[in-house]
Amino acid sequence: MTSGVALHETSNGWEFISEAALEKFVWTSLTELFELTPLKQQYNCNGEICDIIAIDRDKGLVILELKNVEDRYLIQQLTRYYANLVEERPFSQEVDYSRPVQLITIAPSYHRHNLIDREHSKLNFTLFNFSVFREEECFHFLLQKVGKEFIHKKYLIPYQPIELSSSGDIPDPPEQLLKWLGSCAKEEQEGILQVRNKILGCSQRMKEIVEKKSIFYGSGKTRVCAEICFQQTSQKPILFLWLPTPNSINRAVYKAGTNEIAYIKKPIIGRLRIWTNGITISHVGHIPDGFGKMKTLQEWEQVPREKRPHLIQSSSSKSKTPVEIETYLRCRDNSEKPDFWDTLSSMTVESWLKQ
Repeated sequence: MTSGVALHETSNGWEFISEAALEKFVWTSLTELFELTPLKQQYNCNGEICDIIAIDRDKGLVILELKNVEDRYLIQQLTRYYANLVEERPFSQEVDYSRPVQLITIAPSYHRHNLIDREHSKLNFTLFNFSVFREEECFHFLLQKVGKEFIHKKYLIPYQPIELSSSGDIPDPPEQLLKWLGSCAKEEQEGILQVRNKILGCSQRMKEIVEKKSIFYGSGKTRVCAEICFQQTSQKPILFLWLPTPNSINRAVYKAGTNEIAYIKKPIIGRLRIWTNGITISHVGHIPDGFGKMKTLQEWEQVPREKRPHLIQSSSSKSKTPVEIETYLRCRDNSEKPDFWDTLSSMTVESWLKQ
């Protein structure tokens, strides 16, 4: 089960923040929801992208198409996916193509055209309605087969409500950030909010600039010290801090004839992406813009071997892997590790104030 799913509240109740968030939940819950074995997400077949491909107990192919809103062309879309996959026959070692193919749709509601298209199709479609409801502090996923009066199944959604604490003059987090943090574990939520409080409390000149895809922290867009972006692929907020780059923070040499260390030049301040393990900071990597192509070794292991690059660890922005936080802070050999959230936010504030 995934660690967290991004939800948000609307005038009609609670919803997944995006179709990708819905897909993330269904993908990680396939066995529990439908007793299916997942094969591939976002599979490209003849130029069209299938949401989820799976197999049933008898190795029969199952194609799932998900919608976070009503879509009148859903049946035609899934029909094309069926034709492409039956023609291409991918995953032939896992799939028995002699067995019937199941076509499953999951959506909050269906247009009347969906029902007409299904009725007159030669293919067998199974349509499910879904909804999200809150019960005290828990969120549940309700799944109901279209045409049936009973609830098919109810499942717990791993959503972590935000616990806010008063921080003096620090304003409450913007609604956009609260939505994003809903997909994080409690410790990660607290860590990001801890960084936010430290940054906003360092100076009256510090501002929180909310845009559609990013939240910036600084005195303006040209003097930024932190950024939080929501990444669609992982369905999580990603934190960036302006810190000494990994290959400049340790740029030091011994002075001739002494044992003293001197820096060749002052550390270079750059935009560092922050990786977490769900509890604390685990890695940092210099990524000048966007989300970059760096992945931790654990993340690269999820990529098919034939698609992995040759991994040579370095501290430059061109590295395929980020730097472990203990290596970056030179605290690997210390028995007591510092609070990485506090340490990096303090370094960020110090660097920004010196500008």
